[in-house]
Amino acid sequence: MKIRKNAAFAVLGAMLVTITASPVLAETAKSAATAAAKYNTTDTTIGALMDDPASKAVLVKHVPGMANNPQMDMARSMTLRQVQGYASDMLTDDVLAAIDKDLAALPAK
Repeated sequence: MKIRKNAAFAVLGAMLVTITASPVLAETAKSAATAAAKYNTTDTTIGALMDDPASKAVLVKHVPGMANNPQMDMARSMTLRQVQGYASDMLTDDVLAAIDKDLAALPAK
């Protein structure tokens, strides 16, 4: 009887460890995914993209002249997806998808 009780407690303990560890494991996986894709066109401001030489090079590659545009100072606090509403001819869905792909390929720092 005592062995069964101990076995039951061991199983219960293992279940509790699994249940309580699950949110931690999920958060760790989320953090790893975020670290892998540090920048994107939806959440990252243009200012952050322009301040990092690697991500700035991605912008210059896909949107030549953007870095030297005098209106960029006004848009630093916006994301590329937000600016798309004002420059949909230049920032098409295809262009933003290509930028996201190249940003995701940048090495993590």
